[in-house]
Amino acid sequence: MPFSTDNMDRGRKISGGKYHKQRKRRLFEVQNAERHVTIGQQKRKQLRMRSGLRKTILLKADTVNIRVGNKIQSAKITNVESTPQNQFLARQNRLIKGAIIETSVGKAKITNRPSQEGNVNAILLETK
Repeated sequence: MPFSTDNMDRGRKISGGKYHKQRKRRLFEVQNAERHVTIGQQKRKQLRMRSGLRKTILLKADTVNIRVGNKIQSAKITNVESTPQNQFLARQNRLIKGAIIETSVGKAKITNRPSQEGNVNAILLETK
């Protein structure tokens, strides 16, 4: 019987024996659950990172820090117009980097990653 990768795909050696893991994953190797930032009353969460550092992440947001010229002002988020990654994320009102959002000031583009940071920053594209 010629060598085939089918056995390796099923976690078996060519002889039919099992491959066994050397060790379990360490806590720092475990992947975190995916975080979805949506429109709603502001909700934050603090995570403990490696070496004891704390990271504040965002789960829901209703305000955005918009840069207008050289000034920064706060505005209310009303809707997500479009997202560059996937059109279905805009339907779910997900706030992600590059998304075009409708605010009380006008249309704006999100410039940061709200799921990694504790706020939403944007640049004004069109005024109302």
